[in-house]
Amino acid sequence: MRILHTSDWHIGRTFHGHSTMDALAEVLDALTAQVREHGVDVVILAGDVFDSATPAGPAYTLLSDALVSVSDAGARVVVTSGNHDSAARLGFQARLLRDGIHVLTDPLAVGVPVTIEDEHGPVRFFGIPYLEPAIVRQHWSGVELRTQAQTLSHAMDLVRAGMAEHPGRSVAIAHCFAAGVDATLGLEREVRQGGLDVVPLAVFDGPDYVALGHIHGRQQVSERVRYSGAPLHYSFGEQSKPRGSWLVDLDADGLADVRWLELPVPRRLVTLTGTLDEILSVENVAAHADDWVCAVYTDALAQTEPMRRLRESYPFCAMVQHQPEISERAVERSYVDRLRGAVTDTERIEAFLEHVRSGHGPSERESELIREVLDDRVRADALI
Repeated sequence: MRILHTSDWHIGRTFHGHSTMDALAEVLDALTAQVREHGVDVVILAGDVFDSATPAGPAYTLLSDALVSVSDAGARVVVTSGNHDSAARLGFQARLLRDGIHVLTDPLAVGVPVTIEDEHGPVRFFGIPYLEPAIVRQHWSGVELRTQAQTLSHAMDLVRAGMAEHPGRSVAIAHCFAAGVDATLGLEREVRQGGLDVVPLAVFDGPDYVALGHIHGRQQVSERVRYSGAPLHYSFGEQSKPRGSWLVDLDADGLADVRWLELPVPRRLVTLTGTLDEILSVENVAAHADDWVCAVYTDALAQTEPMRRLRESYPFCAMVQHQPEISERAVERSYVDRLRGAVTDTERIEAFLEHVRSGHGPSERESELIREVLDDRVRADALI
């Protein structure tokens, strides 16, 4: 049996105020082409199907179109809900879809597999929807469920009981933050939201393959426990991470092979660092005019209307940050300490400028202006 493991579509998510719907549709078309090209039997979507618990109408349309296209390409589909999804809304969607598309959102059905046959017999797919401990503990009295580790451990116990009751090869699907995984830069806060604390790797013992969702970058936790990551880049912190899916082969004995299938990137992400003039150089513009750009300019002083200037050369500049280089001679002192060491008004003004400019004092021309203003003040006081 050939399985394609994908996750974290986040349908409806925006990228710095821009819709990602068209880009995601393009990538999912490519994924469907891979299903057809590689003869995939089952596609797994491991949670965070939508980006919001209340997705807009077009998000449902894109999901339905994508799942139907995958089905038309010859694959069965198994979908579970993630922490961004509303299990109730995603479960309602399931009843409107055709046979062969399984949307698993019921915590009480965790130990009940979806069975799909191949020439070697049955393969049992156990879907674990995202389980918020405070919500699902009511279903299992007498079991302490205060953390994700405890909750996933109990869910996997149910999976292993289901495996014993339904012999055959098995695949588990879950949405969590597993131990040993590197979080995506810029998304650490989100990774920790919703009680997603660390789940030990040993929790996933048993199945032939475990398809995880939640982390946006490709991760191999072990040979049989993996994250596929998101099909699109949703953050500049993800820009260096490939987009794609895991192609998983099961033979008669279990896991036989796993390889990575790249997905296209509709528009690259790049972070350009340097002075504003360096970022706007002819070479940079020629190389990155069509990319999503995060500009980090290092000029000592904040520049006037940097975003407007950048977008004249980079139409897809999504983010600009001012991070002046810290002078090596800058002393780690508080503003109060600097003021205490200042004797003249000129030194007090210089101390203020160094404080608000990350160690950069006045330029030569600014020093002249400061002296002129202070001299004018002295003359004015003398006339009183």
